[in-house]
Amino acid sequence: MSDRLTDAILRIIRDRGLGPGDAIPSARELAKQFEITTPTVREALRKLEATGAVEFRHGSGTYVGPTINNVVLANPHRPPITKDSVLQLIGARVVIEPAVAAQSALARQPENLERLEAAVTNALVPPGGPAFALNFHVELAAASGNPLLEEVLASLLKVRVREQQQIRQLYDNRNRDHDEHRAILDAVRARDAQEAERLTRDHLENIRAAVEAADFPELP
Repeated sequence: MSDRLTDAILRIIRDRGLGPGDAIPSARELAKQFEITTPTVREALRKLEATGAVEFRHGSGTYVGPTINNVVLANPHRPPITKDSVLQLIGARVVIEPAVAAQSALARQPENLERLEAAVTNALVPPGGPAFALNFHVELAAASGNPLLEEVLASLLKVRVREQQQIRQLYDNRNRDHDEHRAILDAVRARDAQEAERLTRDHLENIRAAVEAADFPELP
């Protein structure tokens, strides 16, 4: 019931053309429409809130959240993290990101290079230190000139944020990460699409090898 109910609520939002910040029917109204109990609807809304698809405003009601238009929406019914789930994320990134890097090498603009330069420095900032709020891989996709590619990658990393956090812990050599990102940036700057593609694939394969070699208990 819970999975079907969250899907049904999302359909109502989309069928009515509602966007971020728009009010949605109350839990009581939805319960009446679906002929179920109000607590059941509230549970489904809480799961959608965890994905950012809806948000509660105390004393005001329930509203469409900021992620509703994302190409990829977080699944509120995700199973625990395992080594396999982390490797699935890396596998998806290996399919997507090298080709994106090649496109970015051909399409990048000066402002993209500036943002990539800032993102590269993130790898050298110790945990807890000041850092530019930029993700190198998302900025690399942005440099492709195709907003959909940027959104797909940003959404993928958000949907699998827990797996991405595990990757960062396992691939925790900041100097190596910085050097690999720097090499990719240099290829993009030189408009060398083939080299940018190769270096991005190598970077992701290095991450995959680190995960495969690691002891990895199942996490909730």
